[in-house]
Amino acid sequence: MREPRTGQKDAYQMILEAIDTGTYRPGDRLVESELAERFGVSRTPIREALQRLETQSMLTRDGRSLIVASLDHNQMADLYVVRTELEGLAARLAARHATPEEVRVLRDMVEEDRGLIGNPEALARANRRFHKQIHLASHNHYLVQQLDLVHRSMALLATTSLAVDGRGAEAIAEHDAIVSAIEAGDGATAHKALSDHISKAFVTRLKIDASKEV
Repeated sequence: MREPRTGQKDAYQMILEAIDTGTYRPGDRLVESELAERFGVSRTPIREALQRLETQSMLTRDGRSLIVASLDHNQMADLYVVRTELEGLAARLAARHATPEEVRVLRDMVEEDRGLIGNPEALARANRRFHKQIHLASHNHYLVQQLDLVHRSMALLATTSLAVDGRGAEAIAEHDAIVSAIEAGDGATAHKALSDHISKAFVTRLKIDASKEV
């Protein structure tokens, strides 16, 4: 029999992953019994996981129900400000500390992801892996922790900027430039390349939101 603590952790991670991968999207209602059946655990760890996610603002109340939270325009803008600064720092540190093997992994990711252009959902998953690899290549544990929190909140955005026509190819080209700067050990260029990459993604999201309001 698993320890209750382990069950709680598993339920939390499984629900968080389901939100991150889009199984549950902003506005979706989460029901204890349905989650328990889906993940094959009892309702107690599910209930504890939901409470934990609510305190982290990943879930919010709609009457008596818990739903996946969403970010308004101001929250999204604030999130991107923080993300731009932290991601740029990660790239700068990666240019200084990344091992040859880590650079090779990043380069391989870029080449493999070219084949995903035209498949926004698959490209979004690959994009998260790519950015995570840069975080790890910074070799700064505290920065990685903070970026994990930022990317957790990114799951509360209902759409991916990579769904916009042409953005996938642009993003891959930007990834290529980021890796080249890291490979060259050029921290300043890596910082700017990744900061610009995030800024362009934010502008694309603004266009997506504007088109919905028309």
